[in-house]
Amino acid sequence: MHTQPITPQDRPTGVNLPMHPPIKPSMPWRVVTVRPMADFKIHVCFVDGTQGEVDMSPLVHSPAAGVFARLANPAVFAQVGIEHGAVTWLGEIDLAPDAMYDEIKCHGTWVLR
Repeated sequence: MHTQPITPQDRPTGVNLPMHPPIKPSMPWRVVTVRPMADFKIHVCFVDGTQGEVDMSPLVHSPAAGVFARLANPAVFAQVGIEHGAVTWLGEIDLAPDAMYDEIKCHGTWVLR
């Protein structure tokens, strides 16, 4: 797959390859920045400029937290990152970026329970 446009000078002689524009991630829910905050919250910014907070405190302290219970340790929670446009932590923990985007777009915040 080409990630750069094919220009006429790049084409091998006698080969008719289609010209395609470069691939650009365009899904508005792709997270581009994430910052951990106090009280088990994160601040996120999406590719379209939408930004807001995710409050994970109710979830990480819930008896039904499951894998998210690991994030109740502030040092682990602070290791938040981004992988393929999604908010992630070690141990294959991630958040659904499309659901996060929809809630933040509507309410400015997403509270996970």
